[in-house]
Amino acid sequence: MTMQRNPGAAKPDLNRAVWRKSTHSGSDIDCVEVADLGEVIAVRDSKNPSGPHLMFTSREWTAFLSGVRGGEFDLA
Repeated sequence: MTMQRNPGAAKPDLNRAVWRKSTHSGSDIDCVEVADLGEVIAVRDSKNPSGPHLMFTSREWTAFLSGVRGGEFDLA
């Protein structure tokens, strides 16, 4: 899989993002947070909320979640 960038694409407005994290995370700040921006899904590190964000299309995010649920990324 190769990463692709689309420099001509409009950047999503992260100011309107509603960030969520798993209820299993507790109150720690060592979490991954996710925001559904409609056209893309944004992912960030809760320790560095103003740092870089990963952006995924809905199709990419759905494929990732399917892999997680199916044990595709389990280490054991």
